[in-house]
Amino acid sequence: MIKEENRQVASNIMEGMTSVSALLAAKETGVNNRPILEIKFDRAKKEKKARELAFLTRKCRELSIPLSFTDATALREICIGNTHGGIIALCGDRTLPSPSAENLPKSGFLCLLEGIEDPYNFGYALRSLYAAGCDGILLGQRNWMSAAGVVARASAGASESMPLWAGDTDAAVETLKGLGYRVVCAGIRDSVGLYEADLKKPLLLVVGGEKRGISAEMLERADQIVRIDYGRVFRGSLSAASAATVLAFEILRQNS
Repeated sequence: MIKEENRQVASNIMEGMTSVSALLAAKETGVNNRPILEIKFDRAKKEKKARELAFLTRKCRELSIPLSFTDATALREICIGNTHGGIIALCGDRTLPSPSAENLPKSGFLCLLEGIEDPYNFGYALRSLYAAGCDGILLGQRNWMSAAGVVARASAGASESMPLWAGDTDAAVETLKGLGYRVVCAGIRDSVGLYEADLKKPLLLVVGGEKRGISAEMLERADQIVRIDYGRVFRGSLSAASAATVLAFEILRQNS
């Protein structure tokens, strides 16, 4: 679990085998340019995690990444969470390109996440979007990738495995419209039910946080507003991660 006081601390430490292996795979495919400065392994876990150690030893040799052994106390002092399992990667910043007609996919399923106020919720949303086949995420200049280690843990490595763009989201939406994308926002007013909506690609899905929601300016750009109907009367909002999950898998169904 994450130490509560550190949930929103900026961190480039990838904690746990899932996050570390996802980053290694992303570096090999070129999806991610985050530098890995060093991988640390708890020497007390050499026997218990011999398979993981063999994998990391091989990958570190192939990618020229330093691999060192340490102890649980030293790891506890530098880690944000407590569930790293004795494996961490010390990393640098990942460069997120600005979205443009040249680097955005010409046809696909992209998602814009607005107003999410917690890195865990953000990470959970990325996990579901990645699993549902989302081709990439649009982010504003201020985003939760400053807490990359927390987000990677919450997303089961998806945040390091998928294309991300950061910049002027209003301009990015106009660029995507020019490429033939339809913009679908999650919302209530003037909406159609999820299962009556046309969610065929190329599509940009916009999901807002449960407190602030989607900005009025973004809603005005929507080609369609889609709602998730509940099974009973309930005035609460789904979390952004829950809404993104339901919407993303319906997009997957309609495009399969």
